[in-house]
Amino acid sequence: MDEIDQTVPNVLKKLAGLLGTEIRQRKLQIPARFGSGYCTGYVFNEYIRMLISNYELKEDISISNLDFNEGGKMLFFKFQKVFPDIETSQEKKQRSGLPSVLIGTSRINTDEVISIHSNTATINIEIDAGYLSGLFRFSDQSPVLESLLQNTQPFLFEQIIYPSLLEIVEEIISEHTAETFKLFFLRVKAEELICRLLMELEKRNEKNLYALNAKDIETVYTIKEEILKNLAVPPVISALSLQAGMSPTKLKRLFKQIFGNSIFRYYQEFRMKEAAFLLKEKKYTVSEVGYRMGFSNMSHFSKVFQEHIGLKPKQYSRIH
Repeated sequence: MDEIDQTVPNVLKKLAGLLGTEIRQRKLQIPARFGSGYCTGYVFNEYIRMLISNYELKEDISISNLDFNEGGKMLFFKFQKVFPDIETSQEKKQRSGLPSVLIGTSRINTDEVISIHSNTATINIEIDAGYLSGLFRFSDQSPVLESLLQNTQPFLFEQIIYPSLLEIVEEIISEHTAETFKLFFLRVKAEELICRLLMELEKRNEKNLYALNAKDIETVYTIKEEILKNLAVPPVISALSLQAGMSPTKLKRLFKQIFGNSIFRYYQEFRMKEAAFLLKEKKYTVSEVGYRMGFSNMSHFSKVFQEHIGLKPKQYSRIH
């Protein structure tokens, strides 16, 4: 077995076998008869590995992750909406959803929760919880961080990826690093991403965390899609809880635990980002954008916009 072969994840080798193709320099190019795109993977050491997938298959392929949940030690970081969309403009890409990362314990398999179909564009990093804990001085002041690193219960968190983090992701996606330094470079970048994300999670003020199951997570994600479907209509908790089949208290608690924001705050953040996009398009006046977003009072719209975007709508419209 050559040196490079030892650094290729088992799941990538299995996929290559199913597609009847070879892995070259840790990269699997999807054969044209099956689709397009690529999948590349790296086993940095026994504690950390990464899989980069950006492909479209003509048919779904079922494949078990041979590396998943080894003794229940591994945490996963699953990055979504981080690849540029070559078929649509950058603006349309932004509107389809913000780049985000799912962070979870090995007790949860997110592929059962958020379907991974034939079109896959994700970066998955798995890291040993014990190894990760040893990299920094652990603080017991953060229940979120403590629960994640203990890795004994099913927990899932989603974190929006801000521009500074996205720059690191783009360095990982880039293929400009020479083979001599590639493994070292990518491992350092993967660990930097994880460190920055843990720093964000530590800021969350959840005191009591609740173990999750696949049904609850699927329900909360359904509710998330519902509140973002029409940003001109504010969410009504009683109606959402009825749809979810949960008490309002449970729905609000689980939503905030996963997303780090209340339902209304989460909705309002996306609502203002959509307003910013519409202003940037310059097809509508500030008042028209406010009305489209469901505001009848333009002073209130201006105040909320400034809280989330940092500028008043008229100022934002002038400089973008």
